[in-house]
Amino acid sequence: MELPLVVGVDGSEGSLLAVDWAADEAARHGLPLRLLHASLWERYEGAPPKTGRERSTEQATAEHVIASAEERVRRRNPGLEVSAETVPEEAASALLHEGNNASALVTGSRGRGGLKGALLGSVGLAVAARAYCPVVVVRGDRAGLAGAHERILLGAGDPDTSGEAARFAFREAEVRGCELDVVHAWRRPAHESADHPAPAADPAHRHEEQASALIDALIAEASAGHPAVRVRRATVEGPARRVLVHRSAAADLVVVGARRRSGRFGLQLGRVNHTLLHHAACPVAVVPQRA
Repeated sequence: MELPLVVGVDGSEGSLLAVDWAADEAARHGLPLRLLHASLWERYEGAPPKTGRERSTEQATAEHVIASAEERVRRRNPGLEVSAETVPEEAASALLHEGNNASALVTGSRGRGGLKGALLGSVGLAVAARAYCPVVVVRGDRAGLAGAHERILLGAGDPDTSGEAARFAFREAEVRGCELDVVHAWRRPAHESADHPAPAADPAHRHEEQASALIDALIAEASAGHPAVRVRRATVEGPARRVLVHRSAAADLVVVGARRRSGRFGLQLGRVNHTLLHHAACPVAVVPQRA
């Protein structure tokens, strides 16, 4: 039985974009779609009791949010298997719990309760940092959201931390029938000239060879499993977060790996992933790799 694609819904514009993206993604992969709305109208621990009228209004709002999202999906993809539920939990906790039985989690870039001017809401950030399944934060410009570029961008990290991300990116490129752009950014150490004073030594060429070898090692297994995917490799000198944000403007999805360490609490994203989640011009998939 295929695990569903789960999308968080709160009625905000960002979450509706996520619903649309998730509906199309579920249809591409032949997956059921599960809509999840987290609302604490049923219980507020430590809060004073609410009147019947207040409870009724909050319940009606929650039911309207999830019902409207379900209707939106059925209009967009009539043949898609879709289910919807409202749960009495905090949004991030509810999504993280659902992630244990999901093929992936999808969230908007900023929810209804987001701070004005914030680039990424706290729910999306917490879920992307802690989930043990892939998380897609739907953000970016119209072309990226619509899949107009026909290109997936894979940020190539170390094979020990990005193997699952590579497999995810190849599956995505194959099902979309598009090109996969695999990019590894490198930077020469500040002391490079002191270590290699001889003109015959070409540090830049050496770093490019190492970066190219890293890409080959990362994608070898996934490439063999998806031979029809067109792959374009690129090694670029510069900060990885800046390189990937720039290239995301010509992509429909950027995929990056993340290390998950069992028993460790707190955000586990890293500077590159954190920057992409805030600034990428297309949706971002954070794919965890178990330590």
